[in-house]
Amino acid sequence: MSAIQRLLQLMQRLRDPVSGCPWDQEQTFGTIAPYTIEEAYEVADAIERNDLDGLRDELGDLLFQVVFHAQLAQERGAFDFDGVVTAICDKMERRHPHVFGGERIATAAQQTVAWENHKRQERDAKGAQADNSAAGPSVLDNVPIALPALTRANKLGKRAATVGFEWPDVSGALDKIGEEIGELRAEIAAGSGRNAVEQELGDLLFSVVNVCRYLQVEPESALRGTNAKFERRFRYIEQQLRAQGRSPKDASLQEMDRLWDEAKRQFSPHSEPGS
Repeated sequence: MSAIQRLLQLMQRLRDPVSGCPWDQEQTFGTIAPYTIEEAYEVADAIERNDLDGLRDELGDLLFQVVFHAQLAQERGAFDFDGVVTAICDKMERRHPHVFGGERIATAAQQTVAWENHKRQERDAKGAQADNSAAGPSVLDNVPIALPALTRANKLGKRAATVGFEWPDVSGALDKIGEEIGELRAEIAAGSGRNAVEQELGDLLFSVVNVCRYLQVEPESALRGTNAKFERRFRYIEQQLRAQGRSPKDASLQEMDRLWDEAKRQFSPHSEPGS
C-alpha cells in the first residue's frame, strides 16, 4: 500500500458513520476551512524558521486538510482525491506549454506574464461573473475574499495592472503614499470619526502594497520579517531590564528607546534583515 493510499483509507475510517471518530464525522467544508488556513500559515512559519523537520510535519498536516475536503466531496458525489490530483496536473500542463508543449519561454519574467495570460483565458472561458452579476464580468473576478487583506490587495493590484491600470513607474506609487498620509493627517486634525480615519488608513496600506508590487516584494513576507525583527528587539529590551530586576512597566520610554537602539546595534544587518 502506498503512503497516499494509507492516508486516504485513514480518512475514510475517520469519517465512517458507524465506527469513525465522532468529531471527524461532524465536520463540514465550512468547519474545516479555518483549520486549512491555519495549517497553511504553519507551513509558512516552518519555512520562515528554516525548520525542515517541522516543515515535513506541517506539510503533512496541510495534505491531511486536502484529503479531508476531498473525502467530504466524495461523500456528496462531487469529486474525489483522484479528481483533485487530475485537475491540478491538467492545469499545470496547460499553464506550462513551454515545458509540455511547443511554446518557447526563456525567462521567469516571461513565464509570469504567460501564466497570468493563461489564468485570464481560463477565467474568460468559465464566463466568470462579479458578485453583482448585473455589473458584468470583471478582471477582478475570483480573487478570494478570504485571503489575508495584504495578499488580496496585492492580487487586486496585479489584476488591474494587466489591463493597464498602473502607475508608469514606482515613483507614482511612492507619491501616492505621501498623498494618503496627507489625507490621513487631515482627517485626524479635523477630528473625524473612526470610520473616516479607518478608510484613510486602508488607502494608505493599499498604497504601500502597490509599492511592494512594483518592487517585487511580497507584502505578507515583508511584514512577517518586520514582525520578527520587532519581536527580537523588544525581547532584547525585556531581557536587559530583567537583568536589572525590572520590567518594561518600570522603565521610561527614553530608557526603552535607548535599549531599542542598542538592540539595533546588537543585531547587525548581517544577522538581522532590514534595519
